Amino acid sequence: MPSSEPTFAELLAGCERSAVHLEMRDSYAVDDEAGDFAHWQRTGERDADPTSVYWAPWVDLISQAVSRGVAVRRARVVSEPVSEYIRYEHAATAVNVAAGERVRWLPRRQASDLALPGNDFWLFDDRLIRWHHFSGDGTWVEDELSEDPAAVKLCADAFEAVWTRATDHDRYELH
Repeated sequence: MPSSEPTFAELLAGCERSAVHLEMRDSYAVDDEAGDFAHWQRTGERDADPTSVYWAPWVDLISQAVSRGVAVRRARVVSEPVSEYIRYEHAATAVNVAAGERVRWLPRRQASDLALPGNDFWLFDDRLIRWHHFSGDGTWVEDELSEDPAAVKLCADAFEAVWTRATDHDRYELH
């Protein structure tokens, strides 16, 4: 049965000004990354080719949005020393940047006095949230959409607070 909720690609296609993503977990167990993550753990090699089968769909999606004038930003709140998964993520973030995303990193200890929501999210045009719900081990459970004005304000304020303190990807050093 088809889902009545729009896909991420549809949400981004409908975006006019901004799409921001706040990530706050130190580990994710996302199915479509499992093979690549296992390979990286064994070899230290990470696919960082924007034209690869793995990356091309994401790069195309983000590049199209950015070319329409959508500012795409991602902020990651991370514990230090960073987890093995964060090292894996960092190893290919240059692809996100090459696609047109701006990415920043904030050590968790620098976020202690910030009001942050309980879940990762995407916020589209400061009006629509796509919450990401994960289980305790990092397995994706479901996404949920919300246009609740109080939640939108919390997410917008939280993202900007993190963004202001965070370090650009090209200057962030893993600890």
